Amino acid sequence: MSNIAIIPIDNRPVCYNLAAQISSLDRENKVFLPDISFMGTNKKPADINSILCWLEELKNIDIVIIALDTIAYGGLVSSRKSNDDFFEIKARIERLKDILSKKNARIFAFSSIMRISNNNINDEEKEYWSEYGTKIYEYSYNIHKLEKTFKTTDLISKYTKGNIPPEILKDYTETRKRNFEINKYYIELKSQGIFNTLVFSKDDCAKFGLNVKEAEELEKLSEKIKDIYVKTGADEIPLSLISRALNSAKKTKIATIYTNPESINKISKYEDISVKNSVESQIELAGGILSNYEDCDLVLIVNNFKSEQGELVMNVFESGYEKDLKIPNKPYFIADILNANGADNLFVNTFFSKEFKKNFYGYSAWNTTGNSLGCAISTALTYYNATRQNAGLFSEIQLIRFLDDWAYQANIRSKIRDNEENLSNGIINTKMETYSNFLKKQFNLNNVSIEYSFPWNRFFEIEVSIK
Repeated sequence: MSNIAIIPIDNRPVCYNLAAQISSLDRENKVFLPDISFMGTNKKPADINSILCWLEELKNIDIVIIALDTIAYGGLVSSRKSNDDFFEIKARIERLKDILSKKNARIFAFSSIMRISNNNINDEEKEYWSEYGTKIYEYSYNIHKLEKTFKTTDLISKYTKGNIPPEILKDYTETRKRNFEINKYYIELKSQGIFNTLVFSKDDCAKFGLNVKEAEELEKLSEKIKDIYVKTGADEIPLSLISRALNSAKKTKIATIYTNPESINKISKYEDISVKNSVESQIELAGGILSNYEDCDLVLIVNNFKSEQGELVMNVFESGYEKDLKIPNKPYFIADILNANGADNLFVNTFFSKEFKKNFYGYSAWNTTGNSLGCAISTALTYYNATRQNAGLFSEIQLIRFLDDWAYQANIRSKIRDNEENLSNGIINTKMETYSNFLKKQFNLNNVSIEYSFPWNRFFEIEVSIK
């Protein structure tokens, strides 16, 4: 039995609810979360003091999973928006350090490397991103590329003069520097033994960028310290750390099957490593061991793209799965990464035409390749290794994933967004009904009721609540 305390990165369902659900796939585990009202959103930072007080008062905790951004800045979005100075932030981390030092627990922590989104959308960035976001991205990309290619920054003015006001560039670079210095401080804490595992997450990456440069520097600084990882991804990292905490000692062997094996060296959107490397990296972080089919405990089916990953939220489409799906005769699970931000309809339809339930250990297709992989792997490992499997909860998690990743992200979202419909629960209830009726039958959950909401008051994500 493990008592697990989780400090999520914010209040989104995949960060708050899903972490608790995966932990509870073993009935022997008991999960503790700060009240969701304490958590940050895209509009407000977390109540850091209340979260620290909550953690301090917890007794007999075995495992702590911490989103360090929540304590440092108030959450993932706040890490990009906060104007607090280095010393204010460090003081919060020092208070966290004091609290953790009194816990007889294993500590698994992660911090983001501040992303650089290639658009002019400021929903999760500072206000000036609405006008200068793409220009800042180009500046970041080109200055790092110049350093890598020519070992010089002499051409920097070419990418800044007249494009980005000096005061905005100054604010942006100082915010980056502050966050980078905080990340370096975490390495110092890891060397002191405060964390058992520390992960730096690369959110929304490209081949070049100041975030990529920082990742390289963090890798160099931590190369002699055990159990520090720099990983492509973000929201799935706590799920992977839960799995690592619970399953790494089990030595569970995972074999991979790709639907398009000839394309495993292609790079997904928002990532800077190949599909193959992403899969293997996610297995490692979650506490699994890569294996061949004959010797494996679990089989991971990766529905990968042929040429370029689709991106449904941007109306970029990739050819879907057109083969006959062979269900393995071993325990198996699925990461559907043909698209960023939503399932492959052809694959899902083929999957449900099969006798899939025997040996089925989960499905995921939400958002980036790293998101989908981390979710699928952590779910499968935790459920497979559970001392007392919670079969009912597993079915509910799968119902939610297919309702969210397939029904909503791949089908409904574009319809209500393109029609400029209001963010109405009534509208989504009506449009999701056919899917929910079908899926409830698939997972033997005919008697449950389902509610939907928009937790961040936008079309991008929904919350699926099963009653």
